[in-house]
Amino acid sequence: MDAFPAETVSSGMVALVGPPNAGKSTLLNTMLGQKISIVTPKPQTTRNRIVGVLNGPDYQIVFLDTPGLHRSSGLLNQEMVKIAMDSLKGMDAVLFMVDASRPLTKADRPEKGHQYLDYFNEIDCPALLLLNKIDLIDRRQVLPLIDSYAALYPFRAIMPVSALRGEGVPEIIDQLLTVLPRGIRYFPEDSLTDASERFLAAEIIREKVFLLTGQEIPYSSAVMIESFKEDDERNSVTIHATIYLERPSQKPIVIGKGGAKLKQIGIAARKDIEELIGRHVMLKLWIKIKKHWTRDERFLKELGF
Repeated sequence: MDAFPAETVSSGMVALVGPPNAGKSTLLNTMLGQKISIVTPKPQTTRNRIVGVLNGPDYQIVFLDTPGLHRSSGLLNQEMVKIAMDSLKGMDAVLFMVDASRPLTKADRPEKGHQYLDYFNEIDCPALLLLNKIDLIDRRQVLPLIDSYAALYPFRAIMPVSALRGEGVPEIIDQLLTVLPRGIRYFPEDSLTDASERFLAAEIIREKVFLLTGQEIPYSSAVMIESFKEDDERNSVTIHATIYLERPSQKPIVIGKGGAKLKQIGIAARKDIEELIGRHVMLKLWIKIKKHWTRDERFLKELGF
């Protein structure tokens, strides 16, 4: 007897790309209705490609949240940009997001246009431009802003949105459904991401380091999960994680007076991890110094780059 044919829906891969701090991760979390991509006010928070799966009754959209596109000579940042650029290939659609509260002035336009053109040349599918953070600007600025970006590339649509407030999100989905092909669901309907709980726990810890420390610490820090042990009987997880820093002088900053800062990071991270996995979490954090890890190719591979 022949197997029943697989259900066909509007389905496809959509890359979320744009400069740092444009709000890509915030948009992904808003569309999914759950936080799977970490968010901080600091640029270049996202370091790896994060998959988010949006399911509807007749569609499945697989979003790839990517690191911010920027120019840099550092090995870590070059790897981040490479991840974003590689994500442009083989997509069914691209959402290119910019921060509307930072207008594209006439003085900026030649340089930005040249820089963005390097990215746009990699796109071989329909692209939508999202002007994010419109809640922060005078609405009279929107039309001139649309005109300035329309001159750079033939976008299928240019859409003002507020990722934080959810403004324009239904319209984004409607636009995507006009270009996505019919096909099978790539993931089960109850999936939100392909990322492991182990990976997401490391990201949450790193987010708290970003949020609770200042100066150069966030960009000099990395998190690696050493062990992730589940206890089904107690419905709990014990996590041992290491926060890596580049210089010995950074260690007392992250530890804080009497260990207060590290404790604060641990409490905030544990709360979010428990909310994510629905289990009680025992979280133990250590700090190690790994000099110049942002330039260490082997260590970056251990981190997943």
